[in-house]
Amino acid sequence: MDNPIHDPFAHVPERLSGLVDLAYNLWWSWNPEARILFKQVNQQAWKASGHNPVRMLREIPAGFLNRAAETPAYCNRYDIIMRRFQKYMSATGTWFTEEYSGNPSLPIAYFSAEYGLHHSLPIYAGGLGFLAGDHLKEASDLGLPMVAVGFLYSQGYLHQQISPDGWQEDVTEPFDRDAAPVTRVLDANGDDLVVRVPQIDPPIYVAVWKVQVGRIPLYLLDTDLPCNDPKNRGISSRLYAGDQEQRLRQEIVLGIGGRKVLHALGIEYAAVHLNEGHPAFALLERIRERVERGMTFEEALAEVQATSVFTTHTPVPAGHDVFPVDLIDRYFKTYYPALGIDRTRFLQLGVHPQSPGSGFNMTAFALRASTHHNGVSRTNGTVTRDMWRCLWPGSLEATVPIDYVTNGVHVSTWLNPRMKKLYDRHIGPTSPEWLSTHDDPTVWELIDEIPDAELWHLHLWLKAKLLNRIREQERIKWATHHGGALNPAAEGAFLNPSVLTIGFARRFSTYKRAHLIFEDRERLKRILNNPWYPVQIIFAGKAHPADNEGKRLLQQIYRYTQQPEFGGRIAFIEDYNDQVARYLVHGVDVWLNNPLPPMEASGTSGMKASLNGVLNLSILDGWWTEGYNGRNGWAFGDETVACEGRNSADASAIYDLLEKEVVPLYYNRSIDDIPHGWVKMMKESIKSNGPRFSSRRMVKEYVARYYPSLLKGAGMESCQTPAVKLRAPAWGPRVRRKAGEEGE
Repeated sequence: MDNPIHDPFAHVPERLSGLVDLAYNLWWSWNPEARILFKQVNQQAWKASGHNPVRMLREIPAGFLNRAAETPAYCNRYDIIMRRFQKYMSATGTWFTEEYSGNPSLPIAYFSAEYGLHHSLPIYAGGLGFLAGDHLKEASDLGLPMVAVGFLYSQGYLHQQISPDGWQEDVTEPFDRDAAPVTRVLDANGDDLVVRVPQIDPPIYVAVWKVQVGRIPLYLLDTDLPCNDPKNRGISSRLYAGDQEQRLRQEIVLGIGGRKVLHALGIEYAAVHLNEGHPAFALLERIRERVERGMTFEEALAEVQATSVFTTHTPVPAGHDVFPVDLIDRYFKTYYPALGIDRTRFLQLGVHPQSPGSGFNMTAFALRASTHHNGVSRTNGTVTRDMWRCLWPGSLEATVPIDYVTNGVHVSTWLNPRMKKLYDRHIGPTSPEWLSTHDDPTVWELIDEIPDAELWHLHLWLKAKLLNRIREQERIKWATHHGGALNPAAEGAFLNPSVLTIGFARRFSTYKRAHLIFEDRERLKRILNNPWYPVQIIFAGKAHPADNEGKRLLQQIYRYTQQPEFGGRIAFIEDYNDQVARYLVHGVDVWLNNPLPPMEASGTSGMKASLNGVLNLSILDGWWTEGYNGRNGWAFGDETVACEGRNSADASAIYDLLEKEVVPLYYNRSIDDIPHGWVKMMKESIKSNGPRFSSRRMVKEYVARYYPSLLKGAGMESCQTPAVKLRAPAWGPRVRRKAGEEGE
């Protein structure tokens, strides 16, 4: 019998006990009807929790829950949603099982340094994380067998505060794990499961947490343990540690430790999919285990190569981790002999042929240790082949074995619920199951049937919601004595919902050129302050903590927001996260994207915007080279312009498009005050980009190109028995029990 344990959900009435199970499965994050269950208990509590049902259930007074349990209408809705949830979790007739019934059920093991799932789990920094999160959600929806590994960052990613002079101040807040949708993984004694990272001295230990993403389990590693020395305790404290040695330790723990954790959990899997090079050491550990079982190094390497997929994103050289040889020696000196090779052969695995003395390159290693490689857009595939053809000397670029799978976004996550209802009304009568077949372009042709007035008025409502949210955040800052901006216009207090609104939200890295639209400030002022056809711009985004150039760029733009000559037409939203992103991609009129080509690997924010009828004004780079068709937005960029004149030429192209096409089209209203030409382009954007740039299409491409051959189990990891016996946590999905009762 256990000692009594405080149950933070003891006040949840038995009639609604399923809310606890639901709160611990992120299925609610992409099912609006499930979120409404929490919101209807008490709207203010839902808002105060930051739309985090675990926090809400822990903090809400019992009276509100008891009242809901005694309300027949609420209980009826609760029963319907819980049946849907249970059916979803237990379903066997999924797309994958129907299409690939001959494959065994061993999962793909997906490794990533970050996952953008929901802002209640701050374990992401940007696009790489959102891509990983959407990949897991889609794998769950399709019934694809998958297990995922990442980090539980105790300080999350940075919170951003902008000082009065516009400098980004990096604020860290301890991540409250107890109020997040994560559960501890326990051993047979009811203690935290702790696993030692093999072959590393001094020893590093990790605890394990679990996030349930629909049907997909995501295991998160945590080094903040008393048994670790202080420096090792901090390995999992922050995403992308700036210190190079700490970054190496992170990647050792993620790759080698992550592989060991799966073994400890008794999870067999058929193959590994690496999202970027950060977790590439997982392949090294797979090789070591095979050598330990009697294979030669070359035999083990060949088997691991055949059962590994490596997705590389960044064409920016600085985005690829390279570690000095002395650091590699320090941490891998006992690992070399465990692989059956000497130091020289080991270091060769990470050598970049064009800079052999630079150190151990994680991307070069991942490419050598895997057979299946891909970039994340057609353009990125071409750029990546050119970057890494040196690993296949003598090969023509076309024969370099790096393919591409263009990124996509999870439609159910990023499509606004009201927009979905609009699509339901007009697509649903002909295609009732349209959302389950949304990667079929023919389904979306019915978008043309939506009356212009309905689509336009909903868009205006979403824009008003965005601007109201901006004003509400200013009110909250004032009410909590943080004070507002030095100039209220700086954070959007004076934005006008009737004005054409451009959104620019992404990481503040110099190559993304957030400053580009300010190249000719006098011309921009004329565009923004046109008395008959005004324009306003909303900026958002964070600079990396170590990127002072990015911070200076952000500061420059923030100072522009404070200048009266821009007429309050420019705003900067502080502390960009996925919640802010939703408001922006739902509510602006135009999504601006102007990185320096070919630096944009893919870009997914523009896909999310187009899904909701927001039009893209983008340079021809990344996904837009595939998405632009001449009728669904605007494109610019002249590849013949010399680098030194590129900024001026691209900025001029933006101004020309705004003055001659974008602004006139937006303000060209008929007597009903609807810009029918603009709405026509909105519909074209939705129907041309919705199916093509969905994560459903993306994951199905991974399945068609890579996964079936991997899921045959030829290289499955050997885990006949778990390294430890496991025990269910005291509460969480489907294992809730009263304090003092025996665990399952």
